[in-house]
Amino acid sequence: MKFCDLHRQYLEYQSEIDAAIASVIKSTTFINGPDIPALEAELAEFSGVPYALTCSSGSDAISIALMAMDIKPGDEVICPAFTFISTGTMISIVGAVPIFADVDSVTFNLDPDKIEAKITDKTKGIIAVSVFGQCANFDAINQIAKKHGLWVMEDAAQSFGAEYKGKLSCSLTDIATTSFFPAKPLGCYGDGGAVFSTDPEIAEKIKMIRNHGQEKRYHHKIIGVNGRMDTLQAAIIRVKLKHFQHEIIERNRVANSYSKTLNDIVDTPRILEHNMSVWAQYTIQVSGRDNLREKLAQYDIPTAVHYPMPLPSQEAFKNLGQGRNFPVSNRLSETVISLPMHPFLSNDEIEYIAKKIKEALHG
Repeated sequence: MKFCDLHRQYLEYQSEIDAAIASVIKSTTFINGPDIPALEAELAEFSGVPYALTCSSGSDAISIALMAMDIKPGDEVICPAFTFISTGTMISIVGAVPIFADVDSVTFNLDPDKIEAKITDKTKGIIAVSVFGQCANFDAINQIAKKHGLWVMEDAAQSFGAEYKGKLSCSLTDIATTSFFPAKPLGCYGDGGAVFSTDPEIAEKIKMIRNHGQEKRYHHKIIGVNGRMDTLQAAIIRVKLKHFQHEIIERNRVANSYSKTLNDIVDTPRILEHNMSVWAQYTIQVSGRDNLREKLAQYDIPTAVHYPMPLPSQEAFKNLGQGRNFPVSNRLSETVISLPMHPFLSNDEIEYIAKKIKEALHG
């Protein structure tokens, strides 16, 4: 059993993926090939955002977006304490300071009630991560940002395709980013990402920033990076995007089956009524997590811990001195465990996993 079975997925779409890869190789347009603008148009149409700009990774998407928003050294950006490290490190990469805030105990996303206490005269924006596939509370977050003259970015690395009050992830904020890392709900066969914007001027800046700041070849208008997506990855994502809506349905089938069988055994995840998750992870909470992981491994059931340490406790951010006053993040880091999750997980496999969890916890 695999945690995320990309091989099963490849076999399902093998002929389409092989043809897409072969087409790129035959054309030898490995950089800026026709699949790039075609994918960008498809991503924009899917998400309902005017501009979708591909780039080299989800992490680069964040740093490129921050550069497009004119973040300068010494500026502060508020972000959640419980998430993958790239949200914080990309703020640092552009010279700004990540200011961590605690997360909501139900959704694990940035808690709006914890934001205003973190705002100073140096604060420029808020990055809210839609963690594990469920969107953050963007009505409340956007309202706070508007009150204080800040922008909001959705880090949708785990939530592309999710819905919040009838609107799609990546269409909920001033700017948004996502990741196409292979294990994401919509993944490529390497690294890849995208930035989404409703502002044509910001979109033009993103295009230049991701390509060495070029306005046209060898004419560099602004400082930029080498942040392009390669054409092979775009071609692969285009194939997968055709099947993505069906995969979202199947991910919800898997999640619903898990919750039905595990609800009385462990603390299962909760999706708010106005949300639809894409289930990047199916994450339960349990005491004695390490013991459970060891017992499940004996039955070849893989698990993962996202995330074993809140960002403010990471050595990389030790110099910020933001302490450990993040009670929800601290508790989650000690109790969360993610189970196998992908659209091709069978009901029999789900029942087997649930059975072994029950045996491990209750004998």
